[in-house]
Amino acid sequence: MSTDKQGTKLLARTFFNQLRASGYTPMQIIGVATELLDLVTEDIKGVDKNVGQPTQEARPDFRQGA
Repeated sequence: MSTDKQGTKLLARTFFNQLRASGYTPMQIIGVATELLDLVTEDIKGVDKNVGQPTQEARPDFRQGA
């Protein structure tokens, strides 16, 4: 597994564990994940349409395929 995938997996697991420790139910966590996906989708749509969003080059921390 690449370093990027390991980091992403660790971040997701940490976030999940923090949500569970805070009392979130599995269904609530699915809701959070859905909201995150919606935000990413909207961000990608904005970038694709060049609606004043920074390009990939302007966001060096953006890792494609991470």
